[in-house]
Amino acid sequence: MNLESKIYDRTFANCLMNASGVKCMTFDELEVLRTAENGSFITKSCTLQPREGNPSPRYIDLKLGSINSMGLPNLGFDFYLDYVLNENNRNNKNVFFSLAGLSLEENMEMLKQIQNSDFKGLVELNLSCPNIPGKPQTAYDFDRTKVVLEEVFSLYKKPLGVKLPPYFDMVHFEMMAEILNKFPLKFVTCINSIGNALFIDNETVVIKPKGGFGGIGGAYVKPTALANVRMFYKLLRNDIAIIGCGGVENGRDVFEHLLCGASMVQVGTQLMKEGTDVFHRLILELKEIMQTKGYKNIEDFRGSLKEL
Repeated sequence: MNLESKIYDRTFANCLMNASGVKCMTFDELEVLRTAENGSFITKSCTLQPREGNPSPRYIDLKLGSINSMGLPNLGFDFYLDYVLNENNRNNKNVFFSLAGLSLEENMEMLKQIQNSDFKGLVELNLSCPNIPGKPQTAYDFDRTKVVLEEVFSLYKKPLGVKLPPYFDMVHFEMMAEILNKFPLKFVTCINSIGNALFIDNETVVIKPKGGFGGIGGAYVKPTALANVRMFYKLLRNDIAIIGCGGVENGRDVFEHLLCGASMVQVGTQLMKEGTDVFHRLILELKEIMQTKGYKNIEDFRGSLKEL
């Protein structure tokens, strides 16, 4: 059974990877991901300078997922650039490098340095971080998104994709797709967590930042994630791959993301809860589903969701 998947001109051993932000901040965490049974991995979304992020408690596991307001803690751009360049030296050109600058100028500075480096992997530009107080999500401002991408592609010529927040209105899917189709994107990651949720336990909010408001993930968001994967699969050019993310707890969830059109599937909350052993379990469960249905490879069914 073949679980290989492709994005752009890259072939991955299987369709699984971590979601940026989960178990991928430190050197040790990245090394564990590097040797796990995932098809690829992505670095923590980074800023130009290191950040401690928001005060704790800022992440809490919930019965059906998680809530967090991390505030982009990371070790800074230089650390992650050194790491991915070392991965290239190991002959791994399939690593993903996630950027989440606090301004367009900061993103452009990081992209300039990557463009001028020997980096041969793929960049994910995070346009959807919901957890920085006072900072709006770029991808909810359609005019601003267009300006950002115009600036980015005036400079950056290597493989690049964007990470999007969840959309809930059909018109918004169409508006964003129209913008994205104008640019030489290689992939779109959807979705980031659903921002500004509130969870209460014993009459008290469970996380400290922003008065308890945070991004919700896990099973809570799966239907929204699948809807975003499906709509962008239908609306975007065929050469823009979809990376699905949201609500992946078992092999059935992976299968449904692929069925909706995802080429790769990221695991976030369940990776946080279970560790990298989750990839082995998900692969076994996905293989069992494929075998039962008679599929020999992912392309046999990817994007083939039936409509009534």
